[in-house]
Amino acid sequence: MCGGRGTRLDGTTEKPLRTVAGRPMVDRVLDALAASRAETTHAVVSPHATRTRAHLAERAEDAASLSVVDAPGNGYVADLRYALDAIDTAGAPVLTVAADLPLLDGAAVNAVLAAARAADGDSLTVCVPAARKRELGVSADATTEMGGREVVPAGINVVGGSAADGDEGDGERDAGGAVHLTDDARVAVNVNYPSDVRTAERLLRADTAGGDTDT
Repeated sequence: MCGGRGTRLDGTTEKPLRTVAGRPMVDRVLDALAASRAETTHAVVSPHATRTRAHLAERAEDAASLSVVDAPGNGYVADLRYALDAIDTAGAPVLTVAADLPLLDGAAVNAVLAAARAADGDSLTVCVPAARKRELGVSADATTEMGGREVVPAGINVVGGSAADGDEGDGERDAGGAVHLTDDARVAVNVNYPSDVRTAERLLRADTAGGDTDT
């Protein structure tokens, strides 16, 4: 999902194209998906992100597994529903990922897919404890309560996941399907504000220097 204006960042760069450590966030997310078990990637754009669309269309020319879906730009949920209707999924589970997760990598994506397979075919909502986001120093908007804990929905989820034999996971059920609660910084760091960019870059530097951003 990469149709954001980026008004909470600097307002001059479309959100997916906002660079973190010298690279657009959308490219970092696409690289993570390419390194994961995800088979095909559909970049869902909107009329609010024309430069992002041009960037992705150029990238799609060199990647057979990447296509661009033009959504109407009516908001994240509405555009996601539009994309799910437009894409022929053949009943397969669909991983949804926001373009503002610059720490994401293939292993983190695969961990979410494994949790979805363990959810017996339900959709999977990934959440991060609000305390973990604050510990990392990133914004914690849209909090909700789960089991007495304040949590924040992450920018990566699975729609219509199915179980696979032999897999184990730590998803827990609620009325809306399965919920996967994780402290993984690669999933916890969404970029919504300039301060989030600085935090993401700090964590990426620590990872390059031999630190650990996945715990």
